[in-house]
Amino acid sequence: MKNIIIPVDFSQQAEFALQTGAILAKKHNATLHVLHMLELSDSLISLSNRANNNEMLFMLSHAKKRFEPFLDKDYLKDVKVVPVIKKHKVYKEVDAVSKELNADLIIMGSQGLTLQDGIFAGSNAEKMVRNSSVPVLVVKTEPKNFSLDHVVLATDMSTESVEAYKKAEDFFSKLGSHVDLVFVNRPNTGFVSTKVFNKRAKAFAEAGGPQKVEFIAGYTIEDGIIQYADDTNADAIAAITNARRGLNHLIKGSVSEDLANHSRRPVITFKL
Repeated sequence: MKNIIIPVDFSQQAEFALQTGAILAKKHNATLHVLHMLELSDSLISLSNRANNNEMLFMLSHAKKRFEPFLDKDYLKDVKVVPVIKKHKVYKEVDAVSKELNADLIIMGSQGLTLQDGIFAGSNAEKMVRNSSVPVLVVKTEPKNFSLDHVVLATDMSTESVEAYKKAEDFFSKLGSHVDLVFVNRPNTGFVSTKVFNKRAKAFAEAGGPQKVEFIAGYTIEDGIIQYADDTNADAIAAITNARRGLNHLIKGSVSEDLANHSRRPVITFKL
C-alpha cells in the first residue's frame, strides 16, 4: 500500500478518517493525500471576471489556512502527508485524483444515518461508494483499536462478482487480513435451499471464487452480515458494489450504502 486518499471537510468525522489513515500509513509506509474540495460551481469557475477570481482566491486561501491546524497532529508524526485542494464536485474529483496517484485506498469519515450537509452527506457519499474505482473505507468512530486483521466479506456468489472478489482478496492479502466470505440466506424472495446454495457455491468456485463460503441466515443482507461480524468480533465488513442492471441486489450499491450507514464497524467497498 503506497498511496491513501482522505477527503476532508475539517469535521470530526474527517479527523477519524485521518487518524485511521495515519495508522495504516505507519504500518505500510504509505503516503496520505489529504484532499479538500472547494465545490465551486461551474459558472463561478468558467467566468473570469475580477469578482469571481477574488472569490475563488479567498476560498483557496481560507482552505489553506484550515489545513495548517487540521494537519498539526501528533499522530501524523513520521507520516508523509500531502495536502491537496481541488475545485469541483466531490466524487468525480476524488476518483480522478485516485487514478492520477494510482491510489490503493480512499478513507472517508461518516456519521451514518445522521449525515449532515457537506462532503459526507447524502448523494456525494453514496456516489463515492458506488462509483469509486478504488476501494473505499468508511469509518464513523475514533480508531482507538483500529485493525483489519479479521474482515467479513459479503457475497452473492454470482460469477459476475468473481473479478471484484479477487480484487478484494488481493487487497486483504497484502494487508495480512483473514477474510470470512459470507452468503446471507433471506426469507421470501431471497431464500435459497441448501441444494441451490451448494450448486451456486460450486459454480462460484469454478469461476475463480473461493472453495469456502459461510451460509448464514438473516432478515436482510445487512442484518445477517452485521450479526455475523458481531458474533465473530470482526474488525471490519466488506462488500462488493455495482450499479449495473441485472445483477443481484447485493452488488447494486444499496447494500454497501446501507452497511456503511448501519454498521458501527468500518466498512470497505469494492467496485465490480
